[in-house]
Amino acid sequence: MPGFWLAFVFHFVFCHCQYKYGPERAWNLRSVAELKSKEFWFHDAQRTLYEKLSTPPNQYVAKNVIMFLGDGMSVPTVTASRIFDGQLRGVVGERNRLEFEKFNFVGLSKTYCANKQVADSACTASAYLSGIKANYLTIGVTPDVQLNDCAGARLPQNRLSSLAAWALKGRKSAGVVTTTRVTHASPAGVYAHTSNRDFESDFDVNSFGENASKCPDIAQQLIDGDVGQRLRVILGGGTSKFLPNTQKDVYGNPGQRLDGRNLIEEWQRSKPGNARVVFNRTDLLANDARSTDFLFGLFNASHMAYHLDDSIDTPTLSEMTESAINILSRDHGGYFLFVEGGRIDHAHHETKAKKALDETVQFSNAIKKARLLTNPWDTLIVVTADHGHTVTISGYPDVNNSIAGLNSELSDVDSKPYATLSYANGPDYQKFYQSKDGVVERVNLTTSNIGDKDARYPHGVPMTEETHGGGDVAVYAHGPWAHLFTGVYEQNTIPFMMGYASCLGPGITYCDLQPKVSYNP
Repeated sequence: MPGFWLAFVFHFVFCHCQYKYGPERAWNLRSVAELKSKEFWFHDAQRTLYEKLSTPPNQYVAKNVIMFLGDGMSVPTVTASRIFDGQLRGVVGERNRLEFEKFNFVGLSKTYCANKQVADSACTASAYLSGIKANYLTIGVTPDVQLNDCAGARLPQNRLSSLAAWALKGRKSAGVVTTTRVTHASPAGVYAHTSNRDFESDFDVNSFGENASKCPDIAQQLIDGDVGQRLRVILGGGTSKFLPNTQKDVYGNPGQRLDGRNLIEEWQRSKPGNARVVFNRTDLLANDARSTDFLFGLFNASHMAYHLDDSIDTPTLSEMTESAINILSRDHGGYFLFVEGGRIDHAHHETKAKKALDETVQFSNAIKKARLLTNPWDTLIVVTADHGHTVTISGYPDVNNSIAGLNSELSDVDSKPYATLSYANGPDYQKFYQSKDGVVERVNLTTSNIGDKDARYPHGVPMTEETHGGGDVAVYAHGPWAHLFTGVYEQNTIPFMMGYASCLGPGITYCDLQPKVSYNP
């Protein structure tokens, strides 16, 4: 009977906690006063414990796999964004949770490249999408390929197959959604093989002194490549990489291709069935997923606008994710979808912390939309980052102090205020220091625009742009075999765990070891 009484005690504690500090109230406190209650913390811990004890492993086959990639979403970025989101909603920020923080299974991945201690988005894309660590700035090729080695990148033995390729081979559909150019490093890892991430168009290849006829650019690979041409959904930015320099897009932005090819028109002509091209939010939302076999959406000449910049007729990441799922879910065999919140990274490079936090919140909203549209018993959702950044949360600010503003404490050396968020390095270094009477001292930040969406946050070492950070990044998982994603592991293990759960890829899978068990309500 001990098991019965243990279950009874946990049930009693959980029910009492639900009544006194229910899930919504517990996570959405509007006053810091309750945090001073011993009873609050006891019941909060017991509720969390009960939730963990009552979460059995899901060992069904993952019919669908959705990978969400927060580019540059370091652990401090997640923490700060959680607080930022809570404060926007009028609750105690520290008690808030982003959507993916509600997942029961979390691990850490090590992000270094095959040849660099601190990674970029290219080599990491090879790791988390193809299962092999690659060299800095290269995508979809083995470490035998060096930077700008066009010949090496074309050799079949040096080319890596991605999760999208595994899904297509397994007779599933595949798609890509991003807020960057669709030819940028992270999304390119889904379909491209290149010795330089910057070879996005033939113009780019030529600008590096390489022969575009011997070094296929990334945009061309998206249209003509084995994986790229079979993607059912492609949504993001980057019209300039697909249009000739003699032509402008619908918004008047010139293309940059030198080969005269209009790859957008070529894409549409090459597709069987109903293939749609959209260039704005209005057309995306008006599109009928039930009658769309292929969807290509390009919403800017380059990267999509930051959410805080209120660009006209630009879809949100949530809206693009919903459109992609609605189309891909028509495939009864399942699908693989890659979704990137790419501008988190760009805002950090500019040390515009508030924009980075807002982009992370938008990323979280897209994950929430995906959870609403899918079944956790047959859809594995994995959320992670490719690498970190040098942003930190420092000092001893009071609970619920504005995370994007000034610290509630002053420096104990110069008695001046400082920002809670700061970077190890970054641009416009001189903005934060001044020379007075021959002595260099910090600028008083009370006269700055800290907290504004375009404010650059303080940093130490002067750089053209802020660099990536080399710390481990978190991996959050929900759905079939999500419990595999706990612990600390190399980043290149991630696709093999997704492949195991969905019976895809060259490694061992659940289906290899025993009869396939699918969720069938």
